[in-house]
Amino acid sequence: MKLKIPALIIVAIAMVLPKNSSCQVLNRVKNTVKNTATNRADEGAANATGKAIDKGVDAAAGNNGDDNNPANATASPGNTTAHSNGQPTIKSYQNYDFVPGDTVLFEDNFMEDQDGEFPSHWDLEKGQAVVNKLNGTPAFYLTEGNYVKVTPLMKTKTYLHDPFTVEFDYYPTSGSYGPLVFFSYVNADGNEDDVQVQFNTNGEVNTGYFGNDFSGSYPEKDADAFLSKWHHAAMIYKNGQIKCYVDQYRVLVVPKAGFVPLSLGFGGIGDQDNPIILKNIKVASGGNMNMLGKKFTASKIVTHGINFDIDKATIKPESMGTLNMIVQVMKDNPDVKFEIDGHTDNSGNAAHNLTLSQQRADAVKTQLVGMGVDASRLTAKGFGDTRPVSDNNTPEGKANNRRVEFVKM
Repeated sequence: MKLKIPALIIVAIAMVLPKNSSCQVLNRVKNTVKNTATNRADEGAANATGKAIDKGVDAAAGNNGDDNNPANATASPGNTTAHSNGQPTIKSYQNYDFVPGDTVLFEDNFMEDQDGEFPSHWDLEKGQAVVNKLNGTPAFYLTEGNYVKVTPLMKTKTYLHDPFTVEFDYYPTSGSYGPLVFFSYVNADGNEDDVQVQFNTNGEVNTGYFGNDFSGSYPEKDADAFLSKWHHAAMIYKNGQIKCYVDQYRVLVVPKAGFVPLSLGFGGIGDQDNPIILKNIKVASGGNMNMLGKKFTASKIVTHGINFDIDKATIKPESMGTLNMIVQVMKDNPDVKFEIDGHTDNSGNAAHNLTLSQQRADAVKTQLVGMGVDASRLTAKGFGDTRPVSDNNTPEGKANNRRVEFVKM
């Protein structure tokens, strides 16, 4: 079933209703889409948030090759901005405050899956889905169903605990339906039910449950410009509060969620011509490290929020939440010095991993210096895959081994 959503629509209500209400939900969405005004977020706020900072490290010559092609793995520590293809740059993330959880529960970039097949680390509950490539990059296509629903294969049925974070990239098109994140919980009757949060195809985020609807707008005026490019989505659930981010913006805050999530899935209205397209899905426990404004006494900070292009030392823009947190820690503790330690999983050649980890540690140091940290307070060292903290035989184990540590000197 195909749901057409005009590109300039601002608010499309996301549905959080019992499972047997999908027909009513679809009618509700259609009616809301028809009657929604096209009012946008305040232009001044958008301009202020979107300005590039002068402190950041300028990009080296742009590399327009496929980020996922090892043949293009010419790591360059100075190249810390995104490609100039209309995507947000690292400078535009200057005020980003999302910090991922410190233990990865699940991660999948679909690199290990065969094109045209259902991915090996997922379960299909409804509809149809398949891995296909988009511009040479493997992605998860949800192609059919009202609703299509996929869930990660986990060792236990319930694995979400307060707090936790969710991240993924999505690729909206003019005829597609924005992805839903399904959260399973136990309702007041003691039965398992679903709550849904929708990331719309114009950048807005909507959610509604227990009779309350919440909606947040993406602070850019041109909804057409949002289409046909990758966007990064992030969520944190902490103390019953939900924060949702799209690209560099915090789009929606729900102070009291009213439910306790146990597990999650992804889905929506799948369509073969306009599928829901996802990649780089990560779920982690913990979130938003509570150390700002405090005396730093720990021996080190272990982070999984500083991400790089595959097999490169190019820092991804969404890393700025973690980097901003490190900068603030160093401002709050002017006597603290850190050794930046880069670590990889055991994929590929050990010698290459050692070199890559050093280049990534150097890139982090360069970026922090560009953000105002005195270079004398930082050193950088790469350890490759020599110091694993988890099992390299599982995707989540590899994800936990790919990390940047800040060791107090």
